[in-house]
Amino acid sequence: MRDRPDAALLCLVDPSPVAKPLAIDLGVPWYGSVQEMLQARDIPDAAIVCTPNSTHVSISIELLKAGVHVLVEKPIATTIADAHQLVDFARSSGKKLLVGHHRRFNPYITATKRALSEKAIGKVIAVSGLWTAYKPASYFEGPGAWRTKAGNGGPLLINMIHEIDLLHYLFGPITRVHAERTIPQRGHESEEGAAILLRFASGVVGTFLLSDATPSPHNFEGGTGENPMVTKTGKDFYRIFGSAGTLSVGDMQISRFTEGQPKSWSSSFEESTVAVGSEIPFDEQVSHLVRVVRGGEEPRCTGEDGLRALVVVDAIKCATVSEHAVSVRSTKL
Repeated sequence: MRDRPDAALLCLVDPSPVAKPLAIDLGVPWYGSVQEMLQARDIPDAAIVCTPNSTHVSISIELLKAGVHVLVEKPIATTIADAHQLVDFARSSGKKLLVGHHRRFNPYITATKRALSEKAIGKVIAVSGLWTAYKPASYFEGPGAWRTKAGNGGPLLINMIHEIDLLHYLFGPITRVHAERTIPQRGHESEEGAAILLRFASGVVGTFLLSDATPSPHNFEGGTGENPMVTKTGKDFYRIFGSAGTLSVGDMQISRFTEGQPKSWSSSFEESTVAVGSEIPFDEQVSHLVRVVRGGEEPRCTGEDGLRALVVVDAIKCATVSEHAVSVRSTKL
């Protein structure tokens, strides 16, 4: 935000005093709470809420009440009821609510969506996804201790929520799920992963393997290099199967039968590479936020979109407990 020519960073709000030196370094005021900020009359046009999951709704509503547009990090909330409350309040406030599913701006996803819309692999039949990585002990310590708690942390709400939003973005709504938890190793309240079976309204079916406790190069951050703290591997994390070929997302390879050969498992394949841009997703998301606040665009990821992703994650959680397939509940928006 600070580097943008058409916007300015107004202040930082953080209850932890460790944020004060950062604010000084950035040349902006630091406040310990939203109320302190409002009392100082430092009222921004928009705020980015990137706080522990359980605080997203209360802080966002506090800002919306003050007439501030909000970009809230994912997940929109930790419960469906709270997400509904936030979506409904935003709608009545007349202010914009965006959800920080920034991967919709990732050039790998932009390229994938374009390739699918151009029928590069024909009609989509199935998808297989991976988010597998190893989070170190430090990730769960100190200010990150909330990530160990059931219903607040865990890779379903922290990582799978991103994947569900992207699957919705690429393939449409998910209608049914089944899931089995992975073997726990850390002793935390929160889950460590799951094997998930998905059905989409379009008829597409899919599988997804999620784990934050296994050394693996197959995850979104590694495949795309999006996060500078995660080593870029270029490995695939989605495989999308179509009637005319397969698209591997990460290495961005399309495999189709060689031109002139019959469609048969005995035929040879030719591969082509999908071109990917160099846009930086968080920069693109901030640019989008500025345009939304100025009335030039509608949110690419709305509160309703964030709620839909949360509903599916909730269904996955229910499936891990019930050991049965769970229909995704109809959500009135």
